Amino acid sequence: MSFENKKIILGICGGIAAYKSCDIIRQFIKLKANVECILTKSGAEFITPLTLQTLSRNKVYIDMFTPFNKWEINHMSLAQKADIILVAPATADIIARLAYGRANDLLTCTILASTANVLVCPSMNSNMFNHKATQNNIAVLKSYGYKFIMPEEGELACQEHGNGRLAKIDIIVSAVKEFFK
Repeated sequence: MSFENKKIILGICGGIAAYKSCDIIRQFIKLKANVECILTKSGAEFITPLTLQTLSRNKVYIDMFTPFNKWEINHMSLAQKADIILVAPATADIIARLAYGRANDLLTCTILASTANVLVCPSMNSNMFNHKATQNNIAVLKSYGYKFIMPEEGELACQEHGNGRLAKIDIIVSAVKEFFK
């Protein structure tokens, strides 16, 4: 299946699994998708915009208030052109902010302004993932129509074993394929 002419907005949040976004981008580029990345400020602590720009072959968006070369409001233009918005990795923080409709950065503004399908891929420590607040926020987002690819069980960056590892890249790519069928 080709993703030619499909526009994927990839939101990358501040978790150690941010490095896996590189493989996600590469898989979508192989399928001929147009990938544009929104990197949260905390995500930029884990991976550089230059890396994402090189792999996606597109500008990487970080800040809502960056001066622009042509007239367009970043969060609105990204929201309108998205065929799907994929958030991978999604932290407990982004899940909570979206559940409460907070629009305090470019990624949350874009998601709230878009009518595209949203696919969220949580990645965090298992205690954070299993916390009642996080589980409640996930339930709220599901009630809004957001789809989730739940994390896997395995060794986490904190060297604990538990549920919280970002799902395998092929599972994420397959889930996006399902949206385009």
